[in-house]
Amino acid sequence: MTNFLLALRPPIDIEPTTDSAEPIQAGSFQNQTLRPILKGQNEALLAHFRHYLHKRKDTFFRLSEREQLDYIAHTLRTDQKFKNFLVGQIVGWMTAEERSTFLAQEAELTRRTVDLLIQRFQSQRAAVVGRF
Repeated sequence: MTNFLLALRPPIDIEPTTDSAEPIQAGSFQNQTLRPILKGQNEALLAHFRHYLHKRKDTFFRLSEREQLDYIAHTLRTDQKFKNFLVGQIVGWMTAEERSTFLAQEAELTRRTVDLLIQRFQSQRAAVVGRF
């Protein structure tokens, strides 16, 4: 199963981090596991976010661009149910070894995952808006 999951991930080009303050294992996990999973699951994650917005009566679409960006960050940081759903979607694509690593550093890696989701949704805001 491990090889199957790894084979499904798209390759990504990442510059190695040189920030000595960053925990090496967490940074490596982010680049080797989280980013490829997020890239591979991009359409599904965007579909979940669009569905979330639609369930919220489309108020997102009446906001200015700046307010939409803030809304994205606020939603993923404060709506625990939705945040946990998305993180669960990502963890489901991890190998058993990666899940063990994730669970050993769950707070830090969940924070990194949410930060990556926020960046991804904000950078694709036009794709989210354009679909409705």
